[in-house]
Amino acid sequence: MAVTAQMVKELREKTGAGMMDCKKALVETNGDIDAAIDFLREKGLSSAAKKADRIAAEGITAIEVQGNKAVLVEVNAETDFVAKNENFQKVVKDLSAHLLATEPATVEEANASTMDNGLTVDNYISNAVAKIGEKITLRRFDIKTKTDADAFGPYLHMGGRIGVLALLEGTTDEAAAKDVAMHIAALNPQYISRDEVSEDEVERERKVLTEQALNEGKPENIVAKMVEGRLGKYFEDVCVLDQSFVKNPDQKVRDFVKATGGELVSFTRYAVGEGIEKREDNFAEEVMSQVKGN
Repeated sequence: MAVTAQMVKELREKTGAGMMDCKKALVETNGDIDAAIDFLREKGLSSAAKKADRIAAEGITAIEVQGNKAVLVEVNAETDFVAKNENFQKVVKDLSAHLLATEPATVEEANASTMDNGLTVDNYISNAVAKIGEKITLRRFDIKTKTDADAFGPYLHMGGRIGVLALLEGTTDEAAAKDVAMHIAALNPQYISRDEVSEDEVERERKVLTEQALNEGKPENIVAKMVEGRLGKYFEDVCVLDQSFVKNPDQKVRDFVKATGGELVSFTRYAVGEGIEKREDNFAEEVMSQVKGN
């Protein structure tokens, strides 16, 4: 499979590795991006366990709580400036309230739904675009429900650049739930506990760690033991309950939650624009500068 400049660019964004290393990894893996990520990690050229979290598109995340329902939403615009615009913030608030009232299953369903003002969400956003002067999109949302015996943990960081909505069941300690959400905003875990990590993912990580250890020249007779130890560190990186609590590093999040008498059952974390490229860099110029530098 031919390796294109766009493929190299995508791999660079996902791993932070050098351009030539990315190209070599893609050649070695016949253009398979996931395999190339593993290849780079095995060579110690990438820390891709936390994949591309590069912020690209602009806008804000917002959280609306109404009784036992809450929604986390991301609304995008073209520039960071618009996030401070009162008209844009009103759009986000109106959309959040509408999502809670109608509980659509998808963004497509939400866009087609009719608001109290008689407009569909699509038309309402179109009117806002005309007024504000920037393209606006409802990118994603997550609606959670609870009982009176549970607690939501809503947390917005950097004016809504990162939004987290956590749910603790079996406790009404809202302050603790918010602290857990703040921790999730800071450390960006992917799972609640080890039980959620698929066996395929664990085996893939085990393979990567094994190759890393062998490439470091470790004796084969101790590699397996080393790998299992490093897997424990991997779980700490991706599972929130295994992580040291940001407000008290001597305490695991698991123990902090347990002390509330509750259980962390779900969380959603949005970072504005993650996975969306804001602008096309002049990749040809970058390639040329790399070539001239060699």
